[in-house]
Amino acid sequence: MRAVRDRVRALRSKPAMAAPLRERDDDLDEQHEINVTPFIDVMLVLLIVFMVAAPLSTVDIPVELPVTSAKPQPRPEKPVFITIKADRTLAVGEDAVASSGLIGALELATSGKHDSRLFLRADKSVPYGELMRVMDLLRTGGYLKVGLVGLEGGQTPAQGDAQERATPGKGPP
Repeated sequence: MRAVRDRVRALRSKPAMAAPLRERDDDLDEQHEINVTPFIDVMLVLLIVFMVAAPLSTVDIPVELPVTSAKPQPRPEKPVFITIKADRTLAVGEDAVASSGLIGALELATSGKHDSRLFLRADKSVPYGELMRVMDLLRTGGYLKVGLVGLEGGQTPAQGDAQERATPGKGPP
C-alpha cells in the first residue's frame, strides 16, 4: 500500500501532459457554443430571394452604350430610364413611345413630379444632334434633372449587360 501512495505522490508532483485543468463534476456543464445552422438557413433563403429578384429590376432593352470613366452615382429607389435606340426610337422604361408622347409618358412614370431625376440612355450609334433634341424635349417639358448613362471604364457592352444594365453618371465625360 505504501508503494501505491508513493507512486501517487510522484505522479502528482510531475505535471501531466493531458490532465484536465480543473476537476470535473458529474453535473451537466453549460454549453457556450452558438448553433449556426439556423443562421446559415436564413442566409441561404435570403440569397435565393435576391437571386430571383435582381434580374426583375433591370431594363431589358438592348442598347450598345458608350464607355465612360466617371465614378458611378448612387441610384434612386425606382429610376426612370429614357432610351434612344439605334434606330432613333424612344422608350420610357421598357415601353416604346413616340417623340410627341414622350412628356405624357414621363408624366405617368414620375407621377407628375418634374423634379424627379431621369436617366437618358442612348446607343453609341445615335448622332449627338438626336441626343440633344431629346434633351431639349425634356427641358421644355419641365424635366431639368437628367443624367446620362454609360458603361464604366474598361467594360465592353457585353460585360455591361452581364453585370448591371447601366451606370448613371452626372453628365457627359
